[in-house]
Amino acid sequence: MALSRNALAHLALFTVNFIYGVNYVVAKGLMPAVIGPSGFIVLRVIGAGALFWMLRAFRPEKVPVTDLGRLLLCAFTGVALNQLMFFHGLMRTTPLNASIIMVATPILVLVLAGVVLKERITWTKLMGVLLGAGGALVLILVKPKAGSDGATALGDLFILINATSYGLFLVLVKPLMRKYSAITVMAWCFLFGVVMVLPFGWSEFTAVQWSMLTVPHALAMGFVVVMVTFVAYLMNTWALGKVSPTIVGTYIYMQPLLAAAFTWLFVRIGPETLGIPGTYEAGVGVVQALCAAAIFGGVYLVGRADR
Repeated sequence: MALSRNALAHLALFTVNFIYGVNYVVAKGLMPAVIGPSGFIVLRVIGAGALFWMLRAFRPEKVPVTDLGRLLLCAFTGVALNQLMFFHGLMRTTPLNASIIMVATPILVLVLAGVVLKERITWTKLMGVLLGAGGALVLILVKPKAGSDGATALGDLFILINATSYGLFLVLVKPLMRKYSAITVMAWCFLFGVVMVLPFGWSEFTAVQWSMLTVPHALAMGFVVVMVTFVAYLMNTWALGKVSPTIVGTYIYMQPLLAAAFTWLFVRIGPETLGIPGTYEAGVGVVQALCAAAIFGGVYLVGRADR
């Protein structure tokens, strides 16, 4: 029996967040020893952008000048700022902290939808926003022991900025998905994105000793460019054309569980065994658990009020 487009959208979103769950530990092991975070973004944007434009050649769509402004904003929030903040944050914090903070994205999506799309925000939604935001802020500001878990307040703050940027992107790009294919939207976003990220990451990109890369390092980079960037962005944007931004954001709830599972697996196997050494923490402290509970509680209240 053929799956409906709605079911396919949910399957695509599950796949995207599964890929993102793996990315927390794969990308963490490459930075900064193999490639700097800004250089990694240049690699991602150039590599995935080339793939999007190659795919677009088979299905060209004309985009009027009137839509280029919104595409430019989508490129800034969904490609440049989003990726720069995520990779700089991930390098300075733990995969688990990063994934927990990212769970605040659905709350941010609803708040931004209220501001941009003029959707009504109820008291229940407001309580959920405050509870979730409080959990994220405590996770950023309160550390059991300075540097004991590999996380820093600056790294967590960068991840929070990334989550906010991504939430704004989901709201801004929705109208474009009613007019164009996901391939067209992503091709233009990544074209603008290249111009935005080059000044920040070109020196780190050219500093990589490409001839000295090991096979595991090359495969890890290929995974981030092809799967985490090209495939994930394409599937996520396509799904956004079928379901609401809130549903897309809801799937981010999976990421803390997946990041914790993959981090636990990496620690048990041994990162050196896979040829991607890095600093990983598999434990969950009381602070992280309480912050996660607060964020999930806030998300529950917002989702319940949105029914």
